[in-house]
Amino acid sequence: MKKILNMNHLLHTITVCAVLLLISCEHKDLCNDLSHTAKIQVVFDWKNALDATPETMRLYLFPEDGGTPQAYEFIDYRGGYISVLAGRYRVLCVNSDTESVLYRGIDSFETFGAYAPDGVLNVRSSSAPRAEGTSGERIAKSPDLLYTDRLDDVTIELSGDNRAITLYPKLSVCRYRVTITNVSNLKYISLDNISGALTGMSGGMLVGRNELASDPVTIPFGVVSDSISTLAADFLTFGQNGSGDSVHKLVIYVIMSDGSKNYYTFDVTRQVDDAADPRNPDITADPRDVHIILDSLSLPKPIVNGGGFQPVVDEWQNVEVEIPM
Repeated sequence: MKKILNMNHLLHTITVCAVLLLISCEHKDLCNDLSHTAKIQVVFDWKNALDATPETMRLYLFPEDGGTPQAYEFIDYRGGYISVLAGRYRVLCVNSDTESVLYRGIDSFETFGAYAPDGVLNVRSSSAPRAEGTSGERIAKSPDLLYTDRLDDVTIELSGDNRAITLYPKLSVCRYRVTITNVSNLKYISLDNISGALTGMSGGMLVGRNELASDPVTIPFGVVSDSISTLAADFLTFGQNGSGDSVHKLVIYVIMSDGSKNYYTFDVTRQVDDAADPRNPDITADPRDVHIILDSLSLPKPIVNGGGFQPVVDEWQNVEVEIPM
């Protein structure tokens, strides 16, 4: 009996020692991790976007060995300090104060994507038709201002003078403006009865690769009227569809005071392509600031008969508008 007790005591002692040894090893690994951590200054230099003052910024570090990426949030858009394990990384940054920009594929530098969420194509809560040939395009909201930058190879060292990461965020969306002059009968249309859409745009971008996504989307946008003869719009997009072969149709949706519904379609592919191709030596337009200018749009007068009855047409009528070359 005594031998059995001594044997049990021996086994218990061995078990306790093994547990203590395991705990000691785990603690040692943790200490080693801490000893391999460097305090790094992160600097967001805004020389490429002097007017930008986002509320927050986010930094992503992707280990070159394929480990789990790390994300860091900054409440100061100019940067701050972080603690990082020594090693080699690929790095990217985005402003994180957006609502109309979402992210996917964030586990990899190559697949990290920003995209605009789904939108709605309607006028005064009335569902609006798509331009011909664009039924397969996703309806996407206009994105918020997005600033990005990336670094392909950053080495974090425990010692030395290289203890800072500097990125230079720049605007990664495009401003599109639309002006339509010599519009007839605008006085018969209230502002909430008119809107627009532009087809063949990019639904997002691959931030790490700095490439536009190839999925085409239609972007609805608001339209402002001077109630005399001019319509105008100003909205953001990611730019042209990444495939580069999309047709761009600008559509103006109008509900007249008599309830009739018309939508006017302009093929603005040439204007968009010319502005978006910096390789064209004959074009001085900025691909990040595209201004589509159209002249003449004939809107009908509302139909009101002598008895005051206003006929209501539920279906939308399409009018193709030719643009002079």
